[in-house]
Amino acid sequence: MLIDELREKLKALEPDLQTITAYWQQSNLENEFNRITNQTEQPDFWQHPDQAEILKNLQKIRTQRDLYHTITKSYKELSELIEMFAQDENELKTIARDIHSLEKLVGKFKIDLLLKNPEDASNCFLTINAGAGGTESQDWANMLLRMYVRFCEREGFSADLLDYQPGETAGIKSATLFIKGKHTNGLLKTEEGIHRLVRISPYDANKRRHTSFAGVSVTPEVPEVEITIDPKDLRIDTYRAGGAGGQHVNKTESAVRITHLPTNTVTQCQNERSQLQNKETAMKMLKAKLAQKKKEEELAKNASIEKKKIEWGSQIRSYVLHPYKMVKDHRTDIESPQPDNVLDGDIMDFIEAYLLQTAV
Repeated sequence: MLIDELREKLKALEPDLQTITAYWQQSNLENEFNRITNQTEQPDFWQHPDQAEILKNLQKIRTQRDLYHTITKSYKELSELIEMFAQDENELKTIARDIHSLEKLVGKFKIDLLLKNPEDASNCFLTINAGAGGTESQDWANMLLRMYVRFCEREGFSADLLDYQPGETAGIKSATLFIKGKHTNGLLKTEEGIHRLVRISPYDANKRRHTSFAGVSVTPEVPEVEITIDPKDLRIDTYRAGGAGGQHVNKTESAVRITHLPTNTVTQCQNERSQLQNKETAMKMLKAKLAQKKKEEELAKNASIEKKKIEWGSQIRSYVLHPYKMVKDHRTDIESPQPDNVLDGDIMDFIEAYLLQTAV
């Protein structure tokens, strides 16, 4: 019966509610919220030299506070409503939708608790590279690009296309997005790795099944002062931009590619209207990549291990469109029988599962 199913769902949420309540009580955030709120209400607050940082911190605590109170209030109300309308099937269906919304809120709150590293709050650069396989892999890389753009739209993130290298026949060889929003790096770092597609190829006249690969890398944006680069270590090339764009595309050599010679790290940008702007953005991406590389090397050294190189055979997720429909994350075993929804940006369940699995 529906009533029993709803009771079970609420019961399953009890451990999470206990964890969330314990966290909130131990965090002292309620007192901190009241203290900062009182501070901002003082007549001379607008003369405070750190007012912007204080208001930013207040907004962060307020958002978490509102979510906490919404969750605890909703859980109590839904528990009461289930018993009140135990014999009313129509009301129970409405309550079922509200419980589903509560489950989503609980998941969101848990993720906020997990994303505690400073770089988790950063904006990020997400780059997609087609694997071996020509048109097939390039088309698959383009499908992934659309998936992440749609994910950003769903979550209210801003996604700017910095670089776009079209394939010879279809799809893309590579593309880079600059993604801005709350915890974008913390969320999207879980997508780094190899993504595998299995389908009947639309480019194969014999309608054979093909397997394609594409790689995703994610780099957090870094503060301007965090890393300095010797200009002598750089090779800067200009070229004509390709793909969709405004009048400047394919007219002038406005696109910029920067190579850091000591590490052979390459970044490129073509979406801005001038060569200077593209150079500034490409340099920003390069600094982020070098900062990330330095951090990874230090972690590997401290742990006395070498960072495992990502190989095409070590995919993190498979998207099967034929002979059956299934998306499976090989790290968490989370599955979805609706690949169309996943490829339309519905990937938060995969992200949450991996964050929970890797939480210390």
